[in-house]
Amino acid sequence: MKITDLRCAVIGRHPIVRIVTDEGFYGLGEVEFTKTYLKPWVLHFREALIGEDPTDVERVMLKIRQRGSSKPYGAAVSAIEHALWDIAGKAAGVPAYKLLGGKVRDKVRVYNGSIRQKRTGDRPEDYAADVKWMMEQPQNFFMVKQGISFHSNMKDTFEDFHYGVTQKKAGYHGAMDQGMISERGFNHMLDCVIAMKEVLGDKVSLALDCGPGWMLPDAIKFARAVEKYNLIWLEDMLTGDYVPWVNPQAYRELTTSTSTPIHTGEQIYLRHNFKELIETQAVRVIGPDPGDVGGIAELKWIAEHAYMHSILMAPHGTANGLLGLGALINVCATLPANFIAFEYPTASDPWWQDLVIGLPPQIVKDSMVDLLEAPGLGLDIDAEAARRYLSEEDAGFFD
Repeated sequence: MKITDLRCAVIGRHPIVRIVTDEGFYGLGEVEFTKTYLKPWVLHFREALIGEDPTDVERVMLKIRQRGSSKPYGAAVSAIEHALWDIAGKAAGVPAYKLLGGKVRDKVRVYNGSIRQKRTGDRPEDYAADVKWMMEQPQNFFMVKQGISFHSNMKDTFEDFHYGVTQKKAGYHGAMDQGMISERGFNHMLDCVIAMKEVLGDKVSLALDCGPGWMLPDAIKFARAVEKYNLIWLEDMLTGDYVPWVNPQAYRELTTSTSTPIHTGEQIYLRHNFKELIETQAVRVIGPDPGDVGGIAELKWIAEHAYMHSILMAPHGTANGLLGLGALINVCATLPANFIAFEYPTASDPWWQDLVIGLPPQIVKDSMVDLLEAPGLGLDIDAEAARRYLSEEDAGFFD
């Protein structure tokens, strides 16, 4: 089997990868809807892929893996890798998880970081109302994640929240504010945590997406202050989303200063850049995104290495879309016992639910999803239904 074409179309806001072969098999991969601009980055790999056997996934990846980078530029490589596994599974007639070593669980646990409504504000009572709404959703999530501090609007809406420079109309997703947090801002965050825990109790766990942007002294002080609330983790306090460095030494000082689990990893590309985080036990939880880290095989290698160092695994995935959900389900079915749950992803638009073939009407039940048993990543796109969302430039995407 040979690859005859690599295509990419933006459907809604998601760049969708389609690898075509000479034997009629094709594979699909999806990029986060926050990265519409990556279509040319995907297509520049076309000449490297044509003529290769897509079922030799690792051999193909050796040609392109070194061309990726930290979020967002690992996404193009990752989506291509997903499409290769999709073809490999279809050619073998088995779900992709069978090719990754087979399942160790029949259902996969997920948590909520993406199913949300617009919060009424950034006061403690607004946060309380928001998690109450999340608790009442039919998915019955065991855990919810909320953005605070630099990963929320409170850095702008709460007067004098911090002493650093504030970005105004940066013009792109992922601009980072950073600086020492004021005492008033610090106390406001604590009040929001208290308000949420009063609603959630111990029925639903709470994680906080915090940044990045914190200075280490503030991070230590806050992690200690919330220890009694038994948060499941504090995410991306020092580095994280779109930050192209890791800083394991600072993370290790934070981690060893508190009993509150510290989490990072969604922006990191390749296992090599998790090596020091894991081997120095700089964090308690890692959260690579299969759509950014280099693909699903890359994520599994990282999970196994973390398992040997007693570090927990909770993959990121909030904007990965429904095809991205297929990738997450397949790889997480194979992960070792350090797996907690993955972040349930949503698509750019509600009509995606009508385009994707292979998902049940209610995907998440009691915070669990069933494995997808169709060959490959288990999902497909209804080409006729999707054509209405294609630009003239992408009209031949499904041909």
